[in-house]
Amino acid sequence: MTAVEAPAGRAGRRRRARWALPLFLGPSVVLIAVFVIAPAGYGLYLALTNTQLTGFAARDPQFVGLDNFRNLLGSKDFLSSLGRTGEFVFWSAIVGQTVLGMLAALLLRQKWLRGKGVFGALVLLPMVVPEVVASLTWASVLSSDEDGTFNRLLSLFGSGAAAPLQDSPLTSIVIINVWRGIAFAMIMFQAALEDVPDELIEASRMDGASALQVFRYITLPLIRGPVFLYLLLTTITTVGVFGLVYFLTQGGPGQETELASIYVFQRAFQYSQIGLGSAASVILLVLLTVLGLTYARLSKVEV
Repeated sequence: MTAVEAPAGRAGRRRRARWALPLFLGPSVVLIAVFVIAPAGYGLYLALTNTQLTGFAARDPQFVGLDNFRNLLGSKDFLSSLGRTGEFVFWSAIVGQTVLGMLAALLLRQKWLRGKGVFGALVLLPMVVPEVVASLTWASVLSSDEDGTFNRLLSLFGSGAAAPLQDSPLTSIVIINVWRGIAFAMIMFQAALEDVPDELIEASRMDGASALQVFRYITLPLIRGPVFLYLLLTTITTVGVFGLVYFLTQGGPGQETELASIYVFQRAFQYSQIGLGSAASVILLVLLTVLGLTYARLSKVEV
């Protein structure tokens, strides 16, 4: 190869490399633009109008600016639904799924545990059950009838019939959501724990550190990134939980389980206020974006 041919070959490879990047990324960009950016933009447009499913506003929607947002931020019902959503996310995702998922992952890491396959399968089982099936199953288990599974168990101890979905509806859906989400937490944390060097843990134990001290000062700092990544993912998915709550309580009794997702559905489709429902979705998107940036900053992950 001559001295003239070598630069020409390098220039050709650089040109091919420049074309390769958009060629490989192009399909992903198109899919994100069509299924993520475009719907989000259209939702923002609807939030600025009085669009409805029925009536004159359905045929000729008008631009109303920020009126929908003002109405929502001044609505006690909407603010209450945000509060209930925050409570639901905190107890079921941040506390319940994270803590129990971490405990399950730590147990599977222990050498003395027997039957790890059975234990892991039992934890993973709720994850593979469809949401509708799980909801209907739990509705039968927690039924207020005497034939309900929960009431049959209570009868074995001489207790009367109970109605958890009516007496403690929010607590009930928190427990059910923890049951469904613990498997995903266990998988993520178990993968993160595999990267923690065993030599470091053994050295700390030889220095006299307790199991709690090892977890707090060695294991947890090393898996800080995956933990906050899981918190981000589970927060987003838990805020969007709809089918589980709707099939179990439909937001009731009263408004005790009317989460933000239920509020958006009711305003947009039951009351035909598409503009108002879209505005509520935009507010949720903004809150989740702020929360996601906070998680990223706490985990010291560059975004």
